[in-house]
Amino acid sequence: METKRLVFIGVGGQGNLLASRLVGEAAMSMGIPAVVSEIHGMAQRGGIVESAVLLGDVTSPIVSTAEADVLIGFEPLETLRAMGKCNKDTVVITNTHPLPPFTVSVGQGTYPQVDESLDLIKKKAKKLIALDGIAIAEEVGNPLALNMVMLGALIGSGTIPIGAEDMKKVLSTSTKKAFLESNLKAFDLGMEKAQ
Repeated sequence: METKRLVFIGVGGQGNLLASRLVGEAAMSMGIPAVVSEIHGMAQRGGIVESAVLLGDVTSPIVSTAEADVLIGFEPLETLRAMGKCNKDTVVITNTHPLPPFTVSVGQGTYPQVDESLDLIKKKAKKLIALDGIAIAEEVGNPLALNMVMLGALIGSGTIPIGAEDMKKVLSTSTKKAFLESNLKAFDLGMEKAQ
């Protein structure tokens, strides 16, 4: 199988670690070798959280500079910051809803215009899929379902060999039952937006 290197990037509390773990579980359930790694950073302080999923025959759990096949960004500025992982063939999927860092909140910095960030991302990536994942999560009544929206967009992009039904099986068995209905709705809407 062709190796696929996925990088998930976001801010602490957005659920990208769960999303990457679920992709790894779905791959393994299909017999696809998968390695999942994570870098927590200052996650509990609203800092950056990066995780990677490598599918196929890989020897390292690390995605180096310009190696990502897919970058899934849960926050637009963090997506822009992670563009060093990308190359001209990378597909970038990003949430467009900003979550400004603490320094911006206290007036010690400025947050760049999201449209400008998206323009910079488009110049470096093969394809950009941009969606307001927070609005979609709120639409299904679960503001914490951003990670399900982004998973749906990843599957909808067709960039990895995991189908919707395989992913939904994992969501059904590996996420909290109280949120399953809204998680599946968020997943479906994210997939629809990416197609």
